[in-house]
Amino acid sequence: MPDNTAIYKTAEEALSVIRSGDRVFIQGSAATPQYLIRKLAERADELRNVELVSITTYGEIPLAEERYKNSFFINSLFVSANVRDAVNCGRGDYVPIFLSEIPHLFRSGILPLDVAIVHVSPPDKHGYCSLGVSVDVTREAVVSAKHVIAQVNPRMPRTHGDGLIHVRRFDVLVEVDEELPEVDYSARITSTEEKIAHYIAEMVEDGATLQMGIGAIPDAVLGSLTNHKELGIHTEMFSNGVMPLVEKGVITNEHKYRHPGRIATGFIVGNRKLYDFVDDNPLILMQRTDYVNDTAIIRSNPKVTAINSAIEIDLTGQVVADTIGTYQYSGIGGQMDFMRGAALSKGGKPIIALPSATNKGISRITPFINQGAAVTTTRAHVHYVVTEYGVAYLYGKNLRQRAKALIEIAHPHHRERLEEEAIKRFRYI
Repeated sequence: MPDNTAIYKTAEEALSVIRSGDRVFIQGSAATPQYLIRKLAERADELRNVELVSITTYGEIPLAEERYKNSFFINSLFVSANVRDAVNCGRGDYVPIFLSEIPHLFRSGILPLDVAIVHVSPPDKHGYCSLGVSVDVTREAVVSAKHVIAQVNPRMPRTHGDGLIHVRRFDVLVEVDEELPEVDYSARITSTEEKIAHYIAEMVEDGATLQMGIGAIPDAVLGSLTNHKELGIHTEMFSNGVMPLVEKGVITNEHKYRHPGRIATGFIVGNRKLYDFVDDNPLILMQRTDYVNDTAIIRSNPKVTAINSAIEIDLTGQVVADTIGTYQYSGIGGQMDFMRGAALSKGGKPIIALPSATNKGISRITPFINQGAAVTTTRAHVHYVVTEYGVAYLYGKNLRQRAKALIEIAHPHHRERLEEEAIKRFRYI
């Protein structure tokens, strides 16, 4: 008989294994283990140069505060709002990496992990816990780390797929009872997002396989798809907007080649209703990002329609999605994985969606990208660009044609200046 005995300890006892100089993985998304993070901060005075590795995290991260700069260093694989200041002020740094390749960093020893801190559901009668709403890169972190600490929470949904881990794999478990972080972007949807969503909804074909991230534009797009039929989901993550389409029978997943009849995803973040929806729901298949974000897997599905955002795009089609000048705002994530996967899918449509201007009226379509900014998606990968003023199709177009197409969907206040810059750059009248 397998040994299902779990070793339960206090947070203080569990975290005592962490030593100065260790590299510690922290699970992210809505599974961010906030209780253990707070408890680790209490050890700051006795620790030095502990490197913290994670993708997007939610909630307060005291370890990133200025007062702990000698104790903890944030080495982020995707910069979220709660560590942004630390990364840009010298208390941390960013590793440019495709989301699909992060598990390889752990597995290959390029980024070996001393400790992994994760957040799981209670073990079932067979001794298996679930990584819940965040399997993504976490599965490989659990497998690769020398020591694994699990925060066990009855509020963590038990999900199906790659996230089932036997208690034997955990060195110690710490019981908590805390709500998961919640987000809801529907209140941020303005007329601009609604117009963008309208254009994208017209591009989505019945039977398409969708990928989209989190934010006002994805939620607005999902809200515009209520009259579509037989849609599927294969995505690195999803949020609240998927639920109504499942309930209305719009999302059926019946045309997918990979996992027909099921929603495939790497992580989930949303409200409590969403977490209850995915709990023990066979419809939801949680998977590792080196699988769900694999271009070969993505392209095998039909009509993959990938909807991703940008901070700015220049007149040649270069997309900046993770930096504002030299300021590291977020990360590469899975944008390139899905843009390429959608482009290679039969009938696929890779889409970049963005408002034509910032809240301050600055054009997001620019003659040149900002000095110091990093290109997230190359101009050769970009097919469709959507703003509230329409759709620009860039695939197969030369530089002059691209510039003209993008100027046509720029904010009217900026078109004249963009046209002048395009004439100077591309020598056309």
